[in-house]
Amino acid sequence: MGGITSFLQTLLSTVQDVLPIATILFGFQFIVLRKGIKNPGQILLGFVLVLFGLAFFLQGLEQALFPLGKLMAEQLTAPEFLGISETANTAGENWHHYLWVYLFAFTIGFSTTIAEPSLIAVAIKANQVSGGAVGIWGLRIAVAIGVAFGIALGAYRIVSGTPLHYYIISGYIVVIIQTLYCPKQIIALAYDSGGVTTSTVTVPLVAALGLGLSSNIPGRNPLLDGFGLIAFASLFPIMSVMGYAQLSEWFAKRHSHKQAHRPGE
Repeated sequence: MGGITSFLQTLLSTVQDVLPIATILFGFQFIVLRKGIKNPGQILLGFVLVLFGLAFFLQGLEQALFPLGKLMAEQLTAPEFLGISETANTAGENWHHYLWVYLFAFTIGFSTTIAEPSLIAVAIKANQVSGGAVGIWGLRIAVAIGVAFGIALGAYRIVSGTPLHYYIISGYIVVIIQTLYCPKQIIALAYDSGGVTTSTVTVPLVAALGLGLSSNIPGRNPLLDGFGLIAFASLFPIMSVMGYAQLSEWFAKRHSHKQAHRPGE
């Protein structure tokens, strides 16, 4: 009964959150555009499915993803697993003992990004608009590698205790330099790719990982150190997508150069 009550509370909260959106949409349709709605039954059914889908998703976060992320962080940072003294008051000097944490952060970043629905939607649209020039899997893997590297580096930042702004400022300097030399047709897509990764699947697990690490690593504050991983997950995909485009352009030019200078042609 407790689970049902919790779900009903979540469903009620979801209705309250979605109701303003529905009010704006229908308000513009009837008051501003002054037109009726085609297939009202289908749209109503869609809204109901959205409400239940969001409610089930939020309930799943509370019951599975958040506890699982916290549990994994606790187990990976346990002194007996790391082989360090329980009396150690800082993790900065023992950052190399946390290699499994970095590997877990990398793999969870890669896998959640591959499964991210918003990224799949953007990749499909980019493929359609570009006439197949932008591959669906090529874009998804490039973004996933960027997110994975970013979250792994963010986990290292939590372990080492270094300031967040050093990484973010340095990262955006690299992004600006890449923007100057990246193919123009990929720049906007690269910037969007950094945003779509921080959505329904990635954010809950990444947030749970960051808070779990900062809560269990000696000398870390969850409020100061637990947040910031999502910023890494947004920044590094921009680099990886533009880097992917730059490498592809370089290989294409190299291939054309070889074709033009073949002996006997």
